[in-house]
Amino acid sequence: MITDPVLSVSAALIMSPQESVILHPTAVVSPNAALGPGVRVGPYAVIEDDSILGAGCEVGAHAVIKKYTSLGQRNRVFEHAVLGGEPQDVKFKGEKSRLVIGDDNLIREFATLHRASEEGHVTRIGSRNFFMVGVHIAHNCAVGDDNVFANGAALAGYITVEDHVFLSNNVGAHQFVRIGRYAMVGGKSKIVQDVLPFLITDGNPPRVRGVNSVGLRRAGFSEGARRALKDSYRLLFRSGVPLETALIEMDKMADENVAHLAEFIRGSKRGFTRARSGRDS
Repeated sequence: MITDPVLSVSAALIMSPQESVILHPTAVVSPNAALGPGVRVGPYAVIEDDSILGAGCEVGAHAVIKKYTSLGQRNRVFEHAVLGGEPQDVKFKGEKSRLVIGDDNLIREFATLHRASEEGHVTRIGSRNFFMVGVHIAHNCAVGDDNVFANGAALAGYITVEDHVFLSNNVGAHQFVRIGRYAMVGGKSKIVQDVLPFLITDGNPPRVRGVNSVGLRRAGFSEGARRALKDSYRLLFRSGVPLETALIEMDKMADENVAHLAEFIRGSKRGFTRARSGRDS
């Protein structure tokens, strides 16, 4: 007899005619969870009410998928990861919110991804991200596609991360900051302002160190596109001209990546991380 639907194995799922769903006998799966074809759930894993796992997802031993969590297809959730936990927000009063995850993500051991604070809000994760051991993504974050977060990287609430970002180990980011696409952030950096796209940011306090040339080349950026971004970097941080003048000159380049960089700067509300000053050098 099933007395607790959230913390009991669903006999209906185990005996389902959808034979491609494989549940370990010790897994604890709510009958109110929706599991797509090809889902595999390992020993002692827990999947709660109102969670959705798309086709081909794998959930490792002792991992927990909390209620109001949705995963797309072919995500791999490794041992002891916890997805959809309540937000660490003192204002949270148990409102219904969600964690929504795209496709083909790797979520390694002990990672924690929290659902949003506030009724009806969403913490949203895109596709093809690689979250290494111990990564934390807090409530109301919006993370795009193809990002890599190394061991121990942590995002506070309401952070926006664009696409193709690399966060090195133990990077810590303050709430509400934005991290632009193709940015690379060095290990243990303390991020309290926006991180500019296409550039390397490193240190504590963090400073812009230059263009992420290796990352851009590996991503297939042409030589001309990389040169335009290097020219923009020099305008912003080496020319000595006022910021607005530099942005006007960047607009004249008519390059889509430079345009995105300029738009990102103009949209900053917290300010953005700058290059090293002469004293730093």
